[in-house]
Amino acid sequence: MKTRKVPMRMCVGCREMKPKRELLRVVKPPEGEPVFDRTGKLAGRGAYVCPSAECLKRAVKTRQLERALEHPIDAAVFEALSASLEAHG
Repeated sequence: MKTRKVPMRMCVGCREMKPKRELLRVVKPPEGEPVFDRTGKLAGRGAYVCPSAECLKRAVKTRQLERALEHPIDAAVFEALSASLEAHG
């Protein structure tokens, strides 16, 4: 019986490696503005953050999401992430 390798990604807030499925993803499509990716399957450059208010706050404060995506991020994206955190917790 072969076990599948679990894809790991780094949270831009706490800088810890965690399983991809546990993290929230923000994606910058090749054409357009960064958006919150609920499915984790949209095409483009992705940045991941833990589903915790502390990590999101730290990522926003240090502008790590913007740095990771190399693009400014609209406030609506942060609101969508916050709403998802509330639904998660």
